[in-house]
This record gives sequence, C-alpha cells and structure tokens, in this order.
Amino acid sequence: MSTPSNSEEFYKKLKSQLLDTTLWPSQYLYKFIVISDKEKLNKIASIFNHLGAVIENRESKNGKYTSVSINVRMKNPDAVIEKYKEVAEKVEGVISL
Repeated sequence: MSTPSNSEEFYKKLKSQLLDTTLWPSQYLYKFIVISDKEKLNKIASIFNHLGAVIENRESKNGKYTSVSINVRMKNPDAVIEKYKEVAEKVEGVISL
C-alpha cells in the first residue's frame, strides 16, 4: 500500500507524463478494479456523472471482482488526478490501474 508521500510522487509523475504526451482537453481512460458490489460500482459511476463518461463494467470469471473502464473527456491533467483521488477517497478497496 502506498504511503501519502508515495501517492503524491505518483501523481506528480503522472501529471508530468500527461502534460508531455497529450494535448488538452483530451479523452482519458480510467481503469479500476473493485469487489463486485453494486453500491461501490454506483459510487464510481456517480463520481463521473454529468461528464459524458462512457462506463463499462466487466465481472471476473468467478464474479468476485469487477473491472470498471471509464472513457471521459477531461480538461487537463489536474482534473484527471482529482478524479483518481476522489474515487480513492470515496470507494473503499478500489484499485486504480
């Protein structure tokens, strides 16, 4: 598990990479894995509500986990990172890919 300082380093590196490789605003693909729980899936969807996001859920073979792919137009790297942090804060046990 990441410590807060490691998380901040990760986000700094991600921001730098996004600035170097993408013209903003741009489409961004988020990927998360979460325990297959309707409440958790609904929380993730609600975070991206009103952004025009295309959300796809795919259950694992045994149905224990769900992969969530979210394709959405974001205005800049800070907005991308803000959503990652919001999901991590509001959805317990989520894994961001």
